[in-house]
Amino acid sequence: MRWSSFKYLFRQGLHSMLANRMMTLASLGVLLVCMLLTGFTGLLSANVNSLMEWLGGENEMVVMLDRSATDTEYEVTGAQIRSIDGVAEAIYTSKQEALDQLSGDMGEYAYLFNELAGEENPLYAQYTVRVSDPARMEEIANEIRSLDCVEMVNSPDGLVKTFLNVQKWVQIISWGLVTVLGVVSAVVISNTIRLTVFARRKEINIMKFVGATNSFIRMPFFVEGMTVGVVAGLLASGLVLGGYHLVLQKAAAYFAGWEEVVTAVLLPVQAVWPWVTGGFVVFGLVLGGIGTITSMRRYLDV
Repeated sequence: MRWSSFKYLFRQGLHSMLANRMMTLASLGVLLVCMLLTGFTGLLSANVNSLMEWLGGENEMVVMLDRSATDTEYEVTGAQIRSIDGVAEAIYTSKQEALDQLSGDMGEYAYLFNELAGEENPLYAQYTVRVSDPARMEEIANEIRSLDCVEMVNSPDGLVKTFLNVQKWVQIISWGLVTVLGVVSAVVISNTIRLTVFARRKEINIMKFVGATNSFIRMPFFVEGMTVGVVAGLLASGLVLGGYHLVLQKAAAYFAGWEEVVTAVLLPVQAVWPWVTGGFVVFGLVLGGIGTITSMRRYLDV
């Protein structure tokens, strides 16, 4: 297709949008709402996944060892723990080291623990265990509990289960919303273009009779549908990213003193804006193209 023909067809598509501005605004509104819901749900899902990754790096269980066991038995238990599939790290802390840490935390009152050294030390030797997959936290904890030298295991199984369930349902809801709202948006755009095609059916018939190709006739309608999709995508990007920026500011203010945790868990705007903007624009283009194709088939068979 020549450049002059492309420019003419592009202008025709924009003219059609203005001539049918009420339906164009309706399509734009539905697409915008669809993208806003999808965008906020997608960001929620992404941040839940980020939280789970953070838990995987930060969550740990503490394995208390039998006080009556020997150092050799402690070493053997450590080797057994490290050999368990899914254990990323196991750091040993002796009873004396645990007492020294506790004394250090007490500051000026550290002298109170002077009498607890040696055989009087009531603390446990322990392993601090990190797992590579939080979903296997309970399974690994149960396997460690079965070892001979293990007295008890403190593991945040309930917390991990809660976040895994939240992650699962957020993903299900996200994909459900994307599917339902995507279909609704495609139908609305299709109906908008169908009305435009119906109003110009005589013109299309004449163009067909004088030899115009289907692609030549379709082009203005593609321009109309895809322009609506791109405009909706850009508007939705601005609203979603602006709202997300405000949420991050509120979170930072609310969790004052926990800035490192908030920064580690919540994704910054700089990390998500290319995906949000690019995803919305592509989403709009695809829906605009689908709406155009489905609305024009019957009118080109003349």
